[in-house]
Amino acid sequence: MTKDVLLVTGAGQISLAITRRIGYGKKILLGDKSLENAQKLAKVLTEAGFDVETIEMDLSSRDSIKGMIARAQSFGPIKYLINGAGVSSSQASIETILQVDLYGTAVLLEEVGKVIEKGGAGVTISSQSGFRMPALTAVQDEQLALTPTEDLLKLDFLQVQNISDSLHAYQLAKRANEKRTMAQAVSLGKRGARINDIAPGIIVTPLALDEFNGPRGDFYKDMFAKSPAGRPGTADEVADLTE
Repeated sequence: MTKDVLLVTGAGQISLAITRRIGYGKKILLGDKSLENAQKLAKVLTEAGFDVETIEMDLSSRDSIKGMIARAQSFGPIKYLINGAGVSSSQASIETILQVDLYGTAVLLEEVGKVIEKGGAGVTISSQSGFRMPALTAVQDEQLALTPTEDLLKLDFLQVQNISDSLHAYQLAKRANEKRTMAQAVSLGKRGARINDIAPGIIVTPLALDEFNGPRGDFYKDMFAKSPAGRPGTADEVADLTE
């Protein structure tokens, strides 16, 4: 019997936690820019009883995204999406953050939106950083939501000279993820499918540990020290929201 396919991008701890929560009984295709990382995560899932395949996938490339979708469709109908792929502000340049986190996520949502089955559901993982930047104008928010994907990086306020640093680029990218998901939800609703965005605060992952030990480490540690919980969150707490 053909299984519904769960498309997972990003071989990270949040993707793993969510996949563990919703992946049983589905055919899982896990894509990451590092095939080695994808295979390591797939091994963990396979040994826990999940049905997993892997593929090398570059979120910044439309062709790569379309290749992953085509591979997924060879297994069955695509019904679910977990988008956990991305780069962080401490690991990448302004240009890379915009190309991967902003443009790449927009392309993924667009391409999956063309093929997701009726009754399907997806989630994209953005960040609270999208809400911590200076407010954008209503026009700018609308542009992030509705500008044709191939024109997104042509927007004036997304030009490198108008972005102060990599953190600012990351904030803009995550703001775009949130707005893009909202717009895509309307489109998918017409197909009988759903898409939501989760914007976590500080979650303990290897990526976050890089941030804690990076140049902005004290800033992040101060953030969770002042939060109501007094601690960072966990990937499992993010997964709780997907059920």
